[in-house]
Amino acid sequence: MKYIGAHVAIAGGVSNAPHNAHEIGATGFAMFTKAPSRWSASPLKPSEIDAFKQAMAEYGYEPCQVLVHDGYLINLGQPDEAKLEQSRAAFIDEMRRCEQLGLSLLNFHPGSHLNAIGIDDCLDRIAESINIALESTRGVKAVIENTAGQGTNLGHRFEQIAHIISKVEDKTRVGVCIDTCHAFAAGYDLSTPEAFDAVWREFDDIIGFRYLSGMHLNDAKKGLGSRVDRHAPLGDGELGVRCFEMLMADDRFDGIPLTLETPDEARWPQEIEWLKQQQ
Repeated sequence: MKYIGAHVAIAGGVSNAPHNAHEIGATGFAMFTKAPSRWSASPLKPSEIDAFKQAMAEYGYEPCQVLVHDGYLINLGQPDEAKLEQSRAAFIDEMRRCEQLGLSLLNFHPGSHLNAIGIDDCLDRIAESINIALESTRGVKAVIENTAGQGTNLGHRFEQIAHIISKVEDKTRVGVCIDTCHAFAAGYDLSTPEAFDAVWREFDDIIGFRYLSGMHLNDAKKGLGSRVDRHAPLGDGELGVRCFEMLMADDRFDGIPLTLETPDEARWPQEIEWLKQQQ
């Protein structure tokens, strides 16, 4: 079974997320646990944690159907030591918030070298950051999201993600989220059956399907290899609908959250229903 949904709002409290997902017909969803543009947030109140768990049960969602996204400011490969410690503390806090909510998947962008350290040094620093976070928490998997490769962002090549995973000590608590727009922008063509099959063979050879823990389903406003991260509604971009038809028909993508981050939220119910019909 595929868990299909979107990145839903938490306005008014995280306990609203399961309701918001249910309202758009989602069988899985993504969410933040706090405002993503701030370093810190007030601790989750016991009453809000209980309300979230009750809503999860009411609407029939399990932790494996929910992909939490961390904050935008975190850079686990940060070259500056003081800022690195700030990012690491914030990431640990994000994992602990997942623990409190009974959730098991924390999705994050790996990090950026900012032209201050080498690529391999930055990748090693990201892996070290993950190890520190895993040692400080329990039951939450660190899910590395591929990037489009804008600026100095790392994680746009499968080899870079594999490098990070190779240095993570607990392989049972690290995974990967593939964003279709990011992959296309980074040069991985998912638009035709031949190209689609070749990309996923490469993914399996370099990273391994055992690590695939979630996906973001987005069309791309810019062309193949553009290195520009601009999402489009399904079928309105350069990637096209064929990619998503193939994903939905492929059982390799069962059992993980497949979540929209497309820009027109009003279309989410229709996009989710269309994706369901392609299975």
